[in-house]
Amino acid sequence: MKYFFLLKKTIPFLFIVLVFSCKPREELVYYQNIDGLAAPEKSNTYEIKIQPDDLLLIIVSAEDPESAIPFNLNTISVPSTGVSSIYLRGQESMQSYLVDLSGAIDFPILGTLKVGGLSRLELLQLLKSQISKYIKNPIINIRLMNFKVSVQGEVTLPGTYSINSDRVTLIEALSMAKDLTIYGKRDNILIIREGNGVKSYNRVDITKADFINSPFYYLAQNDVVYVEPNKTKINGAAVGSNTGVIISITSLLITVITFIVTSTN
Repeated sequence: MKYFFLLKKTIPFLFIVLVFSCKPREELVYYQNIDGLAAPEKSNTYEIKIQPDDLLLIIVSAEDPESAIPFNLNTISVPSTGVSSIYLRGQESMQSYLVDLSGAIDFPILGTLKVGGLSRLELLQLLKSQISKYIKNPIINIRLMNFKVSVQGEVTLPGTYSINSDRVTLIEALSMAKDLTIYGKRDNILIIREGNGVKSYNRVDITKADFINSPFYYLAQNDVVYVEPNKTKINGAAVGSNTGVIISITSLLITVITFIVTSTN
């Protein structure tokens, strides 16, 4: 009889473990209401804004290559079959401009330019209008060289990821980190963003499809994405690393008690 009493005490413990191990669909599935989501009035055309410490690759060319030389860093003119050509020395970083803390860069011929807060297109228009005073039909190529985001918390592969384009979505960043673990809270993802020296903290619920119309669907350079652990992970950490051992011992105990009860009957 005492074995039966012990068995009754042990089974509820295992039942609790199983309940906490199972997660409802609402906590795991992304874009749950996407079928009923109204189409946005206009597409999300988010553009990043240039910030201090951004590294900008800016290359100027023109129909007459010689005329563009003064507007580039570390360039030389080499005659080739009677036609002058511009050759860039070294790596692309040799053509890069670091935006200072005041949001400015020092550009050849043009001098100090205030670029902080401008989009890439706005900077392109500014440079084109200024350089057109000196050369005809300038062609300007601008690229942000150090766009990166950091993904932390309950993801498979946390880390800092470099981005090769002008923008990246939250889902793309999470995919780079190999998606959330089963313990990640999908309805409360924190995005830390800094703009104009001011930090903002924002929460995003990716289980609801309307987040794709959010200002935080697209990430800005240097954003930090933090996936908070759910209660199961927190409770598991509180129990400690011996949970597996406890469950194994309990399972063995149930087996032994069952065997003894069966034998006595």
